[in-house]
Amino acid sequence: MNKVVLIGRLARDPEVRYSQNDTSMAIARFSLAVDRRRAANNQDGQSADFISCVAFGRTAEFIEKYFTKGRRIGVYGHIQTGSYTNKDGAKVYTTDVVVDEAEFVDSRNDGQEGSGSGFSAPSQGQPAPAGDGFMNIPDGIDEDLPFN
Repeated sequence: MNKVVLIGRLARDPEVRYSQNDTSMAIARFSLAVDRRRAANNQDGQSADFISCVAFGRTAEFIEKYFTKGRRIGVYGHIQTGSYTNKDGAKVYTTDVVVDEAEFVDSRNDGQEGSGSGFSAPSQGQPAPAGDGFMNIPDGIDEDLPFN
């Protein structure tokens, strides 16, 4: 099975081009900065991997319209490898994530400020639907969550 699920930030604005055949199709290329898990022996000091992604058609148009450098995005897709010979005659190997679906991870305001959660604490301590459709997380429940 070849399935990829990533959440990260765009390292640069997506580069969108259109194919030159009868029915023009959008092709978006972008690099996604995905945080690494903290490793005790992280020798190189790098804390993120920069993953090359490509999207086609309506998915590419969606990414072009709504995502810019620094914005968090969730993508679903598959890995595709390939190769080509460059101008110097050397064989170059490529690995890309072909994005089948993309979605927002943050609300528009959160994505620009980097807060990341989209949740806010309720005033009464009870979960209540927020205006953005997400349920609020009460104070003090952080220890019981399976993720942090």
